[in-house]
Amino acid sequence: MTNTTGNTSNTPSTSSTSNNPIARIARVELGKGGPLVGVQGLGCMGISEFYGDTDEAAARDTLGAALEAGITLFDTADVYGRGTNEEFLAPFVAAHRDEITLATKFAIERTDDPQYRGVRNDAAYVRQAVEGSLRRLDVDVIDLYYMHRRDPRVPFAESVGAMAELVAEGKVRHLGLSEVTGAELREAHAVHPIAALQSEWSLFSRDVERSAVAAAAELGVAFVPYSPLGRGFLTGAFADAAAELSEGDFRRYQPRFTGDNARTNAALLEPVRQVAAAHGATPAQVALAWVHQRASVHGLTVVPIPGTRKRGRLVENAAATRIVLTEAELALLEPIASRVAGDRYPDMTSTSAARES
Repeated sequence: MTNTTGNTSNTPSTSSTSNNPIARIARVELGKGGPLVGVQGLGCMGISEFYGDTDEAAARDTLGAALEAGITLFDTADVYGRGTNEEFLAPFVAAHRDEITLATKFAIERTDDPQYRGVRNDAAYVRQAVEGSLRRLDVDVIDLYYMHRRDPRVPFAESVGAMAELVAEGKVRHLGLSEVTGAELREAHAVHPIAALQSEWSLFSRDVERSAVAAAAELGVAFVPYSPLGRGFLTGAFADAAAELSEGDFRRYQPRFTGDNARTNAALLEPVRQVAAAHGATPAQVALAWVHQRASVHGLTVVPIPGTRKRGRLVENAAATRIVLTEAELALLEPIASRVAGDRYPDMTSTSAARES
């Protein structure tokens, strides 16, 4: 994979050219020895399902806008659309293979039963899963291969050991984990170096700061926060998912976004709006800027992956990397997470937060 070097600090770049009107973001190393990627990536899950209907033409335009902005980390998973998300990305990947870092994930198993979600980490499944992703993405190698969720019944010696074999065979370049504790990250890292840890981290969700963030910083593992905009709630785009979002939107069933919890949490956005107004920015940009600056407190490389299907939102999100919040503004935002009502998921038993508490 070819990456253009450049500014590798977390300080955003504001340079642009006449041929590229979108200001390009800086680059960082994704874990020790990992690829150089833009300081912000793109979560592609919503292109295929979970957030209601999508416009594929608009989504393809958004992928192109991401590259214009210097966003090079594109994140998918075999579970998104039961493989259709990977298939959707394949033509884009083929056209820009040397410009992007391609990340996908395995471990969450789905069947024809829409309610079923299983977790498999056994070695045989690792091999089955990677072959499926390689085929759907139409690539010879995956740049970053994540274990999407961990089955604690399977030792890391088996699961990460099987992933390490994929690296040795040239099918995968770097390994990642998602939603693990700090202790689990250390245990896995001892089997094979882990380049990136992906977990939810935002103004609304700071469970990872209990142990996973410190472990990642200690080991030189990059942190890839998903849902840094609180699944859109931090943007103020909706106040009650059940009342405002379509039937096909899974946020209608998330505890934080409905009923009394939604009303409580909507009130927590006022300081975000105040800070946004002071910067002439949007609440989404403030939320993303907070993630970048919070990571620097921990001495951690961070590459958040907000998801969007719209070019305008993509450009807005990328511009957040140029916002610097003051100490007073950070203090104003500090209490939010501790006041959030409701769990992240209806069933928290498989998350790192549940296992750490």
